[in-house]
Amino acid sequence: MRKTTKFLLVAMVAMTALLMGCAQENKSQPDKTADNYRVFYQVFVGSFSDSNGDGIGDLRGIINRMDYLNDGNMYSEDSLGVQGLWLSPIFSSPSYHKYDATDYYKIDPKFGTEEDLKELLTICEERNVKVILDLVINHTSRSNVWFQKFTSAHKNGDTSDPYYDFYSWTNLSERENGKAYSTIPGCAGQVYECNFDSGMPELNYDNPTVKEEMLKVAKYYLDLGVDGFRFDAIKYIYYNDTKRSSAFWDWYMGELKAYKPDIYCVGECWSADGETLEYVSSLNCFNFQIAQQEGYIANAAKGGNIETYTKYVQKYQGQVKAENSTDGMMIPFIANHDMDRAAGYLTVFDGKAYVGANLLMLTPGSPFIYYGEEIAMKGTRGGANTDANRRLAMLWGDEDTVKNPTGSTYSADKQKNGTVVSQLEDENSLLHHYRELIRIRKDYPEIARGDYQSLAIGKKNFGGFVITYEDAKTYILHNTSTEEINVDLGQYEELSAGGYKLVEAVGLGEAKLDGTTLTLAPQTSVILK
Repeated sequence: MRKTTKFLLVAMVAMTALLMGCAQENKSQPDKTADNYRVFYQVFVGSFSDSNGDGIGDLRGIINRMDYLNDGNMYSEDSLGVQGLWLSPIFSSPSYHKYDATDYYKIDPKFGTEEDLKELLTICEERNVKVILDLVINHTSRSNVWFQKFTSAHKNGDTSDPYYDFYSWTNLSERENGKAYSTIPGCAGQVYECNFDSGMPELNYDNPTVKEEMLKVAKYYLDLGVDGFRFDAIKYIYYNDTKRSSAFWDWYMGELKAYKPDIYCVGECWSADGETLEYVSSLNCFNFQIAQQEGYIANAAKGGNIETYTKYVQKYQGQVKAENSTDGMMIPFIANHDMDRAAGYLTVFDGKAYVGANLLMLTPGSPFIYYGEEIAMKGTRGGANTDANRRLAMLWGDEDTVKNPTGSTYSADKQKNGTVVSQLEDENSLLHHYRELIRIRKDYPEIARGDYQSLAIGKKNFGGFVITYEDAKTYILHNTSTEEINVDLGQYEELSAGGYKLVEAVGLGEAKLDGTTLTLAPQTSVILK
């Protein structure tokens, strides 16, 4: 039976009566201790929840689902409890995904209005949920008025036009290897840079006007109440030139932090750690090495060596803090809108989805959950070769009218893991498991904030961390195997002193600690203090 068990410290028993009154008085209050060490939830807006029956998810749909995401009560057992939302691009755009803005100052009418955004921001502020917008600043849509003016200036040969150098362009004979180009309309021999698609021209950040305009865009939304941004494709500011791109982000983030000191920003640098770390001094970046089907989390959850995962977490956390000792943190995730969904390889029926959730959520920093990941939604690019299959309509299981995005081909028959409604009714569901993990992160701030050291245990499927935080030590241990483990922790140097208590067990079974002897159910994790 899948089960989550909570254990209380003996030392806390005497304080229960005293604390109970305070807790009851504050039960409706949001968690004000989360600062930027938060669990974020990625919403692909057009696929999440439809409020007006047109089949397209929208901002009001998110508003309508806020009680599911965070009902404002940090002690609630009726809410997922996430503390941050990442909204995919919401600006005016010709595409379903909106990663090609035509007007940064206009909410796409299919998603709603600026008033809808303001209302959502107000609700989230009341519940201490931060909202970050997906801001794509390296390229725009060809339909953007800026690009139209750029094209017109080149057709007219008007080098004095302020839009003549608004986008990155060159002569046909001077193209740089490794970059993609397309001909400027009506200007044979002149090409503009477009590394993603010919419909997405790259802005020219050698132009001070461009830099100031994109800074103005960010400040506009900060003034509306947005808490920060997820920046798309940060290495494409100067593609294939990490030094110049990194220097840009030093400047850009410096300006934004001066404007809003508590801003939360995260960058997408889809690269190996060596390149990603070049940007961490400016802003935290998603950790792609820990994610995806062959990442450290999935490999460990599927039975790989757990110590490979724990040593990596220790190493990477240290590298991030060395680059940015003030704001640096890990940003772990398993999958996002550009990847096949995790439920295809971290499956529910064999418990791997539960183990993967433990490994994600019991890590330092600020983890991200992709919408539907908590109910094991499926979706792969497959032979159709379309990302729309990774961005399917959320499976609410009620009257929501949201539909799959344009171009999707994924069969509904493949969705075998249920809906939000069906999983809410099952106390052993993956959804309830994620709720419990988020609760645990709130109860133990050291999980997000502490310094992690891999425990030298030497077993393939049993391992973990010692976490140091505020001069105290906490231990997290994972059993990723399908067999119960019975082990004397006293044989390991970091655990030999004993004196710890079992305070949490989360996974597919229970745990027992007798002195230093730990009995741990399969695919279950524990916290010792």
